[in-house]
Amino acid sequence: MSKCCINPSILSADFVNLEAELQRISAADAVHVDVMDNHFVPNLTIGLPVVERIQQVSALPLDAHLMIADVDRWAPLYAEAGLASVTFHVEASAAPIKLARDLRERGAKAGMALRPATPVEPYLDMLSELDMLLIMTVEPGFGGQKFLDVTLPKIRRAAEAVRGSGLPLAIQVDGGISQETIERAAEAGANVFVAGSAVYGAGDPNDAIRKLRASAEAAV
Repeated sequence: MSKCCINPSILSADFVNLEAELQRISAADAVHVDVMDNHFVPNLTIGLPVVERIQQVSALPLDAHLMIADVDRWAPLYAEAGLASVTFHVEASAAPIKLARDLRERGAKAGMALRPATPVEPYLDMLSELDMLLIMTVEPGFGGQKFLDVTLPKIRRAAEAVRGSGLPLAIQVDGGISQETIERAAEAGANVFVAGSAVYGAGDPNDAIRKLRASAEAAV
């Protein structure tokens, strides 16, 4: 997967007007939907009923990021709702390989997320079970945080492992992605970028998406 994808996070959107907010990011590759339960992370956003409704009205594929406890139970239900991609946190999963297979069996791409301090090395042997590896570049839970450069070596190690495996695995980064940071993340090996405030905080979200994508592609 060489194309650089921009998946805006609706965490930075107007939650009262989500359908209209989706239409403002038509240039995106997918819609990143942050699901938080106030257990795994100290914030509460939306749950399955709202995500199912977003799925019904979105012209773009949905990329769910589940920052929730009991993810082995809940993640397959998001796949059953028809989402294109469902990402779970390995720290919240009791059986990550089984969960990844459950997601794929239900027709979704399987993504696995790592918090900034979680090493990637213990999970390199299960890359074949995944379609995407999400390396958090901030602590999960809130938008608008500053990009953590300390995660760049981990992105590089993950990218080297993916290249060595020959697998068509995407490496996604989420947190603090902007025109100032996207090139560093792309150079390290990421190719899917979640951007919230950098997109929805811009006067023209679609123009911001196109500029972010161009910056990422120029870096690689």
